[in-house]
Amino acid sequence: MKMKTSDFDFKLPDELLAERPSEHRDEARLMVIHRDTGKIEHRLFKDLIEYFDEGDVMIRNNTKVFPARLMGNKEKTGAKIEVFLLRELDPETRLWDVLVDPARKIRIGNKLFFDEDDTLVAEVVDNTTSRGRTLRFLFDGSYEEFRIKLKEIGDTPLPKYIKRDADEEDAERYQTIYAKEEGAVAAPTAGLHFSKHLLKRLEIKGVDFAEVTLHIGLGTFMPVEVEDLSKHKMESEQVIIPQESADLVNKAIDAKKRVCAIGTTSMRSIESSVSADGHLNAFNGWTNKFIYPPYDFSIANCMVTNFHTPKSTLLMMISAFAGHELIMKAYDEAIKEGYKFYSYGDAMLIL
Repeated sequence: MKMKTSDFDFKLPDELLAERPSEHRDEARLMVIHRDTGKIEHRLFKDLIEYFDEGDVMIRNNTKVFPARLMGNKEKTGAKIEVFLLRELDPETRLWDVLVDPARKIRIGNKLFFDEDDTLVAEVVDNTTSRGRTLRFLFDGSYEEFRIKLKEIGDTPLPKYIKRDADEEDAERYQTIYAKEEGAVAAPTAGLHFSKHLLKRLEIKGVDFAEVTLHIGLGTFMPVEVEDLSKHKMESEQVIIPQESADLVNKAIDAKKRVCAIGTTSMRSIESSVSADGHLNAFNGWTNKFIYPPYDFSIANCMVTNFHTPKSTLLMMISAFAGHELIMKAYDEAIKEGYKFYSYGDAMLIL
C-alpha cells in the first residue's frame, strides 16, 4: 500500500517536547522494540549494553555542531536580525548560505553588523529562498581568526521548539561526546545519550565503533508539504565514510553480527553508499536520500533513534525500518508512558 504524509500524523502533547536533556546522558529512558515479535520493553539508555556482544558494530555520526546562530544589526536602522549559518560556500571569499529572520527586512546590498567595534560585518549578495540569503563576511584577519570570531559571537543552534536562549549547559549537552568534524547546524541527537562510561563499557565488551560524518543541515527538519511522498525533495548534505569504517562494518555483516546505526543520519549515510552485494562502500560526497516505506535496508540490522515529531522525514525512516504499524503502536505507548520527544528527548532501540 502506498503511504501518504497524513499516515504519519499523530497528536503529540506539548509537554512531551523535551526542553532540557536528562540529568545524566545515559539515564534517558530507552524503549526497546523487537521487530520479530512486536514486544516492547521500557529500560534506561545505559541498559543498551545488554543487547550487544563482542564483534557487533555501532555506526555513529561524528559531526560537530558549530555555533551557527548569530544576532546582527542592520545598518542605519539598527534593526535586530537573526542570522543562521547553513553552509560555507567559499572559505577564500567568506561566502555563506544563511537564513535570516525577519527576512522581509533584508535585501541585496544591505549590511549587517555583529559586534560593537564593527570588526565583523556581512553584506547580502544574493537571495536564495524566501528566508535564505547569501552573505559575504567582511573581516580584517586570517581565515582561522575569522572562524574564531564566529565561534565567539555565535550561539548553539537549539531547535526552534525550545523557547529559551542557549546556555552553557547546551554548549556541552547539544553535542555528542565523540563529535570532532565541525560542520553541522544540528546535533545527531540519538548519539547525545552516550556517556564516556557507557562507551568504555561497550568497548570492554568488544563492541566496535565505525565513524561516519554527515553534516546535518536544516533540510533534515523541513516539513513534508506534499501528500505524495515521492514528490518530497530532501536537501543535500555532505557525507564521508572512511575505508576503515566500511571495512569494520563489512566484517560484521559477513560474521552475521549486529550492525547498529546510531541515529537517522548514520542510517542515511550508510544507505547512500551500498555495493551491489549489500556491503558498505567508502564514500566522500553528498546525499539527498529520502527513506520512507516501503524500503529495503542493506547494511544495518538494528538502530538507535530518538522519538520524532508528527509527519517528519525521521519518523518516516524509522517506520520503513520497523514497520509503520509497530512504530505507531510504540508511539502511542510512548505518549501514554510520558516519554520525552525530539532533540533532547528519550531514545528507542529497534532490534
